[in-house]
Amino acid sequence: MAAINYERLQGKLNILADAAKYDVSCSSSGSTRKNQGGSLGNAAQSGICHSYTEDGRCVSLLKILLTNHCIYDCAYCTSRRSHDTPRAAFTVEEVVELTMQFYRRNYIEGLFLSSGIFKNGDYTMERLVEVARLLRERERFNGYIHLKTIPGCSPELLKQAGQYADRLSANIEIPTKSGLALLAPEKSHEQLKQPMETITEEIITIRDSQKKHKKAPAFAPAGQTSQMIVGAGKETDLQIIQLSSHFYQRYDLKRVYYSGYVPMLSDKRLPAIGTPVPMVRENRLYQADWLMRFYGFGAHEIVESDAPFLDLDCDPKLAWAIRHRAHFPVPIQTAPYEMIVRIPGIGVKTAKKILKARKFNQLTLEHLKKMGAAVNRAKYFIALTGKNEHLKHLTRENFRQYVLAQTQTKFADQRNGQLALF
Repeated sequence: MAAINYERLQGKLNILADAAKYDVSCSSSGSTRKNQGGSLGNAAQSGICHSYTEDGRCVSLLKILLTNHCIYDCAYCTSRRSHDTPRAAFTVEEVVELTMQFYRRNYIEGLFLSSGIFKNGDYTMERLVEVARLLRERERFNGYIHLKTIPGCSPELLKQAGQYADRLSANIEIPTKSGLALLAPEKSHEQLKQPMETITEEIITIRDSQKKHKKAPAFAPAGQTSQMIVGAGKETDLQIIQLSSHFYQRYDLKRVYYSGYVPMLSDKRLPAIGTPVPMVRENRLYQADWLMRFYGFGAHEIVESDAPFLDLDCDPKLAWAIRHRAHFPVPIQTAPYEMIVRIPGIGVKTAKKILKARKFNQLTLEHLKKMGAAVNRAKYFIALTGKNEHLKHLTRENFRQYVLAQTQTKFADQRNGQLALF
């Protein structure tokens, strides 16, 4: 193994960690706090991000690109071949060394590795797989590894990648075919979805093998994810949510990530520089995604064809409840779980607590508050005893305005009260 020039490596790290920040499959810490003499830990800026496990643990990852050289010229990507940007590329050994050094210093617990595409898909994917193989087999590294799949690579390389990586992901990039054709004409949805197909088939095959043979090898045990860029094209929220729903059903994805486009490149096909996608739109998409994954909502319920964008003034669950007042108020003492969990301000855990508690008590707003419900929202949609009819005279729009005004006022009062305590 050739000696590594660490000063040169730091320069590469600065470029390729910065280029990796646009992938939102884990969130950047953004911290520059350094270790001072006698203290513990070091929040190194370059390449450190945070992700979360299913049990809620926060995991620090080294998040980098193998290279930001790319054969593609996607309008929305800062690594596109026509963009005048500093270029760099790690060798396989450099990524292995960086990962092990960061891990030994307790900076990270794993690696998140993506890449621009140089030469072709197979050439690039081979190097990503080799990084993971060396970490597992030579360095005996058992930390978390997340690899991005490369469009156009062979199924055989994807199968190898799943043997070493905990999670694989294939980005669909632009949600609509027309948007992708405009902004990345060298790519197609069929090409971008092919890795998902292969990974899904292999996961199913391995699961079946494990039922028969306990020692059957694991394959991407943390599953696969995807990411969409929001706002670079003219896609609606309805199109985005429908595509996500299709991915969850067809490919059994663990997560779909939504990345609001930040205009940084001048191109007539893109939004003007300085007009980023509102953060609230990205947040609403994640809330809608949560409703599909954990609350039993269908994509057609969250956004309707006659209003294809999410309501930015209120979360999608509250917006659905306002549109469907006929389902409310919900008799909290007798309603099934499936309806209780649709009440604004009541989450999955609280709904389960309600089912248990109502066997022994006639529930009150105070009970619900102690269980974790946001009663300032929930109270407009529940009937504790008898029927809650006092707002029936309001039209849908008046009801919406009333509920939003009351919940926002309540939130402001609580926030001011908390500030006063300090």
